[in-house]
Amino acid sequence: MEIATYLNDQRQRVEDQLAALMLKPAGDFSQHIESMRYSLFVGGKRIRPILCLAGAEAVDSGEATRQRALSVACALECIHTYSLIHDDLPAMDDDDLRRGKPTNHTVFGEAAAILAGDGLLTFAFDLLSSQASADINDAARIRIIQTIARAAGPLGMVGGQSLDMIYEGQQVGYEMLRTIHRSKTGALITASVLSGAMVAGASAEQETALKTYGDNIGLAFQIVDDLLDVEATTEQLGKPAGSDLKSDKVTYPSLFGKETSRTMAREAVQEAIAALAAFDHQADPLRNLANFIVDRKK
Repeated sequence: MEIATYLNDQRQRVEDQLAALMLKPAGDFSQHIESMRYSLFVGGKRIRPILCLAGAEAVDSGEATRQRALSVACALECIHTYSLIHDDLPAMDDDDLRRGKPTNHTVFGEAAAILAGDGLLTFAFDLLSSQASADINDAARIRIIQTIARAAGPLGMVGGQSLDMIYEGQQVGYEMLRTIHRSKTGALITASVLSGAMVAGASAEQETALKTYGDNIGLAFQIVDDLLDVEATTEQLGKPAGSDLKSDKVTYPSLFGKETSRTMAREAVQEAIAALAAFDHQADPLRNLANFIVDRKK
């Protein structure tokens, strides 16, 4: 299957399930829920939930497994969307455009945006621990919740964002750059692949291989993001181009130049694909997603 077709099909499955699971804006909390829904349904590539579904498929391509992974995929998208809402806030990156639309705080106000992010984060763990995920056995569900919580928390995405803010405008070396991006971007990407595999009952050996895959595509994803920030337009990105330069953030192009950065991204993708050597054709979506990540233009 062509990667574009696969992405469209899986994105639609995620969209449909999000629509079924997400709270509806009614009653006393309608304004708050509307602000959550605004950012969740404003668009997006849905890469993390699709990686979750592909991780499950690599281990077991049965329809029952794919269906069980959907609630986990939706939870991951809620967490990712919360992170974008908070990233865009005036105290953080101070951006007014996301996914081609006005950012949450420019529509609903800063306080409402903070609470929308908080709501999406906590709702994600409601999905992971409630009837929506009841078809996943309890031992696997606990491991999935722990994996995602650690990836999203103080030693993962939140910690990486904290380091990103601390070192704004400062000279940092490659090791700190890797630490920032491995935490801020890579941790949730790896958790997306692993959580899908856990739904499918992956062996320890399969999980190790898929972690290597996730770590490398997470690196490639961030390098390409850094390149697009200096090479693409605001219209292509759906968010302000050149924001890293504006905020004086250290990036791969700023440390290594564009061509070396591009080479590093391709090498990371090659390592990711090599990690899947023990998997058969069921892992082809993961292989194709790795190439898509390095070749994307937005």
